[in-house]
Amino acid sequence: MTKKEGFKTVETDLEELEEKIHDHRKKIFKRIVITIIAVLAVFAAAQLWMALRSYDSYDIKNSVDQGDKSAVQFGTFCGNVIEYSNDGAVYMYGNGELIWNQAFEMASPHIEKCETYMAIYDKNGTDLFIMNKEGVVKEIDTSLPISTVCIARQGTIAVLLNDGENYYVKLYDTAGKELASGEFYGEKGSIPVDIALSFDAKKLAVDMMSINAGKVSTIVSFYNFGSVGQNEIDNNVGTYTYEDVLVPEIAYVSDKKMIAIGDSEIIIFDGKEKPAEKTKVELDKEADNVFYSDDYVGIAYKNNDEKCTSHIIVYDMNGKMVMENDTAINYSKIEMNANNEVCVTSDYECEIYTVHGVKKFSYTFDTQLYAMLYEDGLNNYIIIHEGTMDEVRLK
Repeated sequence: MTKKEGFKTVETDLEELEEKIHDHRKKIFKRIVITIIAVLAVFAAAQLWMALRSYDSYDIKNSVDQGDKSAVQFGTFCGNVIEYSNDGAVYMYGNGELIWNQAFEMASPHIEKCETYMAIYDKNGTDLFIMNKEGVVKEIDTSLPISTVCIARQGTIAVLLNDGENYYVKLYDTAGKELASGEFYGEKGSIPVDIALSFDAKKLAVDMMSINAGKVSTIVSFYNFGSVGQNEIDNNVGTYTYEDVLVPEIAYVSDKKMIAIGDSEIIIFDGKEKPAEKTKVELDKEADNVFYSDDYVGIAYKNNDEKCTSHIIVYDMNGKMVMENDTAINYSKIEMNANNEVCVTSDYECEIYTVHGVKKFSYTFDTQLYAMLYEDGLNNYIIIHEGTMDEVRLK
């Protein structure tokens, strides 16, 4: 029988061992935390660098030859390009590949969009199309001249019509079925100026101008077509009157937020069922241009300074000022693009500002500029100018 040797009994302090294991784990945890913080710091620094960076040139990724586009208007819809004129609309990718086209004859074509639906209508005409990314959903002949149209995310549309004396508001679904209607008689002294439909099509606002004894006032009324509105007379869930204020435009920017753009103030309403005033933005002087997105509203004032022709201020939907800048461009168009950037363009110049006040891009083109559109991706844009449509990346 072989005798086993070399084995010794080792007494272990269990508490000491557990303490060493705990200290080791703490060291590993600290290393992991430090590594995560370092990665986040690098990422934050990169994001800050990108947010503060300015560009004065671009690389062309793709270029498509174009015919004469001087009579064409451009926009974006679901990340792609929509162009429209008196004789039709074309929807295409940024590389020029056709998605659909729709022929029509309109004297004054206008578009309204909400998420995946778009309305194309003939202002002061009777023709109206409900469109989506696949093409025509429904064509509607309104029989009476169209003053304005708005559209909800499911394709429901509200149409303001007039016969020269009286006004009518009608709601249609995507099958062309009339869902609701209302009449406003001009002889009563109040004239509908604009309408706004919430994204969920549950609420409609009507903007009325009233003239009494030579004084102008604005009346904004809200109608709820849901269960809350059914308990109210004529579905009216609130009416607001503004003396000596003219409000030429109202617009819903979500299911529950609406803006009213007046000549002396911008009023922001909020409310899922019964909209109420949330805040006001007082205008320092007469605005030269007001523009907005779902998240921001901007105002441009004319300057007397030749070096800075316009002063731009942008507010969020809580009425807080988030950006203030001057531009020297004698612009023909100023708007919020799909990336919530302020895009200022003239016939040959373009400036893009972030809502943080950074001048992101400035460029003077050799050929006439028709549109500068944001395209999904980092610093991707579509430039439509005389002769070509270019997909570009800023550099």
